[in-house]
Amino acid sequence: MRQAGSYSGILISGKTGPHLLPLARIKKIMKKSGDGVKMISGESPIVFSKACEMFIKELTQRSWMVTMQGKRRTLNKEDVASAVMATDLFDFLLNLVSEMDTSKSS
Repeated sequence: MRQAGSYSGILISGKTGPHLLPLARIKKIMKKSGDGVKMISGESPIVFSKACEMFIKELTQRSWMVTMQGKRRTLNKEDVASAVMATDLFDFLLNLVSEMDTSKSS
């Protein structure tokens, strides 16, 4: 019997790889991102999946630290916004956070 390879997580989780996000959805988003995108190599969605997982994990951890500083046990969107504003790494999200603040106060 053949042993499972590094990208074969079938034995562990019932999925077809170590990625947590659906590769078909990532590929679909990549194709819709621009008119010039016609073909995508097989490895690209895997790399994007891992990058998204790492991004989500980092943002969630920083948001959770804000929640714990507020002595609460429920993470909410204000915690995410505070984490974005407090971290230079997430400066590209500042427009989204400021839009949340303006829509909330209106």
